[in-house]
Amino acid sequence: MGSISDESMRPAKIIVVGHMDFIHAREYLSKGDIVVVNCSHQSNVLLTDDVNFEHYRNEEAFTYYGGHRKRFPTRIVVPFTGYWNVTIDLAGGEATIRHNISFIKRS
Repeated sequence: MGSISDESMRPAKIIVVGHMDFIHAREYLSKGDIVVVNCSHQSNVLLTDDVNFEHYRNEEAFTYYGGHRKRFPTRIVVPFTGYWNVTIDLAGGEATIRHNISFIKRS
């Protein structure tokens, strides 16, 4: 797997929920697929199922895969088949970021 070039990154579309700003993508993925995220700034990269994404949006306790990342691209292996939410969150920080979210599917 090669690295993702800056040319493939796009300006962020920020979704505002309450006081939360984040970037979000939703995709049906199979167990073993890989989520690849590239971002111009350190951020929290979270992979959640639909239930936990709703908890995240409601600022409730939630379970996720991933976490705080300082180096990109980062990869997260999908643990089971279903719909998955990929979230890039600056954790209260402010920045104009460039990002790319892509998926490496097994089949």
